[in-house]
Amino acid sequence: MLHWRSCESADRIEIIILNLRSIPVSAILFSVFGFVGTAGATDFPDDGGATAIIDKYVEATHLQPVEHAMEVNINASVPQLKKHATLRALRKISNVGKITYRVLGFQGDNSVKKEVISRYLQAEQQSQGDPTVMLTPANYKFKLKGRRRIEAGATAYIFQVAPRKKRMGLFKGELWLDANSFLPVLEKGRLVKSPSIFFKKVDFERAFSINNGISVPAHMTSTIDTRIVGKVELDVRYTAVAEETDEAGGAIDTASLTSFTIP
Repeated sequence: MLHWRSCESADRIEIIILNLRSIPVSAILFSVFGFVGTAGATDFPDDGGATAIIDKYVEATHLQPVEHAMEVNINASVPQLKKHATLRALRKISNVGKITYRVLGFQGDNSVKKEVISRYLQAEQQSQGDPTVMLTPANYKFKLKGRRRIEAGATAYIFQVAPRKKRMGLFKGELWLDANSFLPVLEKGRLVKSPSIFFKKVDFERAFSINNGISVPAHMTSTIDTRIVGKVELDVRYTAVAEETDEAGGAIDTASLTSFTIP
C-alpha cells in the first residue's frame, strides 16, 4: 500500500483530476434516490415501434426551451485522502445555451474545490451543445429492452444504448424515456473511452424530472476510479428557482472558477 505525506495531497488531486476538464458533462453523472423503478409489465414492440419512440424522443428534446435557472449543490470527495468539499451556486443557461454560475456558498477542502468541482463545471460548460456527444441516433445505437413503471404510476421505455464509435465522452448503458412525453428521465452507464491514463473507469447516473412538459436535471452522481488516489466521487443536486437579478454584480463564468474565492 502506498503512503503519501499530507502536504502532497493537493498535488496528487491536481494530477489525477486535471483531465476532468476533458469529460463532457454527460459523462460525469449519477445515482437516483427519488425515483427507483419497480418491476412491472414489460413488452417489446417491434423494431418499427422502437424507431418511432426514438424519433419522438429526438423531436421532444429538440423542442425543449434552453433558458432556465436552477440552484445547484455539488458535493465532491476523495475518500482515500479523507478530503471533501461542497459548493452551492445559482446555475443559469442563457437563451443561446451559455452556462454561467454565481457562487452562493462553499465549505471544505480548497484543493477538492479547485481540482474537482471547478473542473467539473468547466467540463459542463465546454460540452454544452456539442453535437458529437449528444445522445442521438447519429452517435448511438438504441435497443428497446422493455417498459417499467416508475414513481407516481408513470411508465418509462428502457433503451440499451451503445455508441457507434469509441469516442471520448460517449458511454454504454441505458436511457429511460417517459412513455407520455418521450422525454428522458434517466441516463446511466460507463464511458467507453477513458479521458485520462490515470482513470481506470468512469461510471455515472443522471436523473431528470419533468415539470410542465420540460425535462430538467434533478440529481447526478459519478464515481471515477483512479489509479493513484482511488475513487473520486461527485454528487450534484438541482433545485428549480425563480429567475432573479444578480445583486452581487453579475454571474460568474466557469472559466474563472479555478481561482474564485468565497467571502
